[in-house]
Order: sequence, then structure tokens, then C-alpha cells
Amino acid sequence: MIRAIAAVVGTLAVTACSPGKAALPVGATAPDFTTQASLAGKPFTFHLADALKKGPVVLYFYPAAFTSGCTVEAHDFAEATGAFKALGATVIGVSGDDIDKLNRFSVSECRNKFAVASADGKLISEYKVKLPVVARSNRTSYVIAPDGKVIFAYSALDPAGHVDKTMAAVKAWKAAHPAG
Repeated sequence: MIRAIAAVVGTLAVTACSPGKAALPVGATAPDFTTQASLAGKPFTFHLADALKKGPVVLYFYPAAFTSGCTVEAHDFAEATGAFKALGATVIGVSGDDIDKLNRFSVSECRNKFAVASADGKLISEYKVKLPVVARSNRTSYVIAPDGKVIFAYSALDPAGHVDKTMAAVKAWKAAHPAG
């Protein structure tokens, strides 16, 4: 019975995370938010509008810290954080996990390279990334330009491709905005 339920939830998750179903469309205004975040195990308040003043933001939602796919994705973003910073972009991961769990995740899996933030149900809904049936976000990556507009959105349960695709979007934005 439990395996059958897990299979149904897994099927729903894959359907909800297919690339054709990216939550906020390109051109949409990204909802501004302020939430608790952690970088290198140290909690702080993250405000999207403040981060956008520095350049584009790579905002990626993931289901849960310390799960296999989310750990792989965190490692991939950690490896790429220097390249994102060189392009003027900020990387932040977002999940429904509490800040204590994120403090640990930011050290071990994010390798002290980028921040992770805690999302409540409202934020997950505003970004249209809620998985059906379970109270978690799907795996969706956004690139948000400094003007607050979504310039790239990608949803896929598989963590592979999220870093490469967001990096390509940031590079394209930077090429079009060399002074930005």
C-alpha cells in the first residue's frame, strides 16, 4: 500500500515538474519576499528586492534538504557559485524546510558557498511551485533580472540541467546588459 501511494505521488511529482509546466512564465514579475535564510550555517534575513539591487538572482526551489536529488543539486550549485558571482548573479535555494535544518544543509551540502532560505506555503504558492498532494515545492529554477522580471524558468524533477540552464540564462542576460 505504501509503495502504491509513493508511486502515485512520484508520478504526480514528475508530471508537475515537467519542463513544459514551469510555474511563473518568462516576463512575469517575480513576487518580492523576505524570509529566513542561512549561509555557512549562519541565519540571516533574505530580501529578494535587496539581492536584485546587486544583479540577477538565480532562485531555485527544491523539495527538501538532505534528500538525494536536492543534495546533488546543492553540490552542483555550490561548484558553480563562483562563476555565477563573476557574472554578478546571486544564487539562493528555497525549500519548505525550517531554518535549523537549513543551517546544517548550508554547511554540508551547499558547502558554505550560497544561501538557502525557508519558504512558507504562501511563498511556494506565489511562485506556483507546490507539488500536488504533498506540502513541498517542486524543483523549479528561475533567473530574475534586476528589474524583478522572470527571464528564465525551468521545472524538472531531475536536478541535472538546472545549473547549466540557469548559467546560460545569466550569461545571455549579462551579454545583453554588459554594464549591469
